[in-house]
Amino acid sequence: MLNISDILETINMIREEHLDIRTITMGISLLDCASDDMDKLCNRVYDKITSKAERLLAVGEEIEKQYGIPIINKRVSVTPISLIAAPCRQGSYARIAGALDRAAAETGVNFIGGYSALVHKGMTDSDRALIDSIPEALSITQRVCSSVNVATTKAGINMDAVILMGSIIRQTAELTAENDSVGCAKLVVFANAPEDNPFMAGAFHGIGEAECVINVGVSGPGVVSSAIARAGDCDLSELADIIKKTAFKITRVGQLVAYEASQKLGVPFGIVDLSLAPTPAVGDSVARILEEMGLEQCGCHGSTAALALLNDAVKKGGVMASSHVGGLSGAFIPVSEDAGMIAAAASGALSLEKLEAMTAVCSVGLDMIAIPGDTSAEVISAIIADEASIGVVNGKTTAVRLIPAVGKKEGDRVSFGGLLGEAPVMRVSTLSPAAFVKRGGRIPAPIHSLRN
Repeated sequence: MLNISDILETINMIREEHLDIRTITMGISLLDCASDDMDKLCNRVYDKITSKAERLLAVGEEIEKQYGIPIINKRVSVTPISLIAAPCRQGSYARIAGALDRAAAETGVNFIGGYSALVHKGMTDSDRALIDSIPEALSITQRVCSSVNVATTKAGINMDAVILMGSIIRQTAELTAENDSVGCAKLVVFANAPEDNPFMAGAFHGIGEAECVINVGVSGPGVVSSAIARAGDCDLSELADIIKKTAFKITRVGQLVAYEASQKLGVPFGIVDLSLAPTPAVGDSVARILEEMGLEQCGCHGSTAALALLNDAVKKGGVMASSHVGGLSGAFIPVSEDAGMIAAAASGALSLEKLEAMTAVCSVGLDMIAIPGDTSAEVISAIIADEASIGVVNGKTTAVRLIPAVGKKEGDRVSFGGLLGEAPVMRVSTLSPAAFVKRGGRIPAPIHSLRN
């Protein structure tokens, strides 16, 4: 049982520094919904989600009132759909996406994740069918999020899947062009995807998970930024210690909410993801944390080192506050969702190349980045391959969520609203990697993956 006094000092963080619980995400296994009949499959999926998650929204609101802690999102993640749809050979898998979307609407959650495939070593027929259906699925739904894992440190990089995903991202952009290609904001390509991630668009309920679990994602960039500002002119060792102590307090809030949600819903507690997840709101920015450390603007030289310090300190502080830390856990750098990142990209201080370097030490990767609408599928695939390589070689999660904004060019802006924010269209090199990526096959796993 948690001691409530442990979190009383966070009241000011909530009121003044944008501390919130970014999401309570219920993970639901759909393995028992598999059927060779599409109608039965869709009905089972809808029925199970609406049954398991029917009280999720109400419980989240009850906890908010009880403790005064804002809980921004209530979400659901499910078993990768390519697994449960494998017996079915009838029609497009997009029908399943429709069932997921209806279930999300019925339960009141804002996003549902798990329209996913795990293809890091190869693709089954079902994996291929799901991936081929992603553009249609994301264009006909509002709440469905999709992810594809194309690489792991143990397996290497499936370049055939990487090539395919470049084309899928372009098709998704074109089908949602009237809304600044927003479909791509709900599609992420992973290396080393975690099975217990509560954050969208990459959440899915892994096959090693229980029947149903509660995962919580906390967020507090504003809290960390304020703590650094109060610290004044201290050295970097002291700064790291301040961040650790702050991350501890933030994570205790997440632990409390996770425990309460688990008890009230009668569902096991899974993990707390202690990521610093920014929003477009002023004062809720990871970029501003780096600038508070002493950088003139995020993207200048030193940004990678500052982010490395931040990410490490957040993890060290968080793991002392909860027995079950998981998901992504660290600092996110999504361009469109972070006011400081938006400003840095718009001014030219932050380039795609610098962002790629920073992803070697952050928690995810190239996230929510708008690129010119005429960017070729081969260039998109090469960006995915570069990012997957960073993840595979370093044994960490990396991801790519690119938005090739149809009809937009470098310097234009896209706007998605809400937490998805807005962003300037960033420059992308037009030199062609086509001959390289089209070789296909697999990039072998690094030698240090052979640990057993």
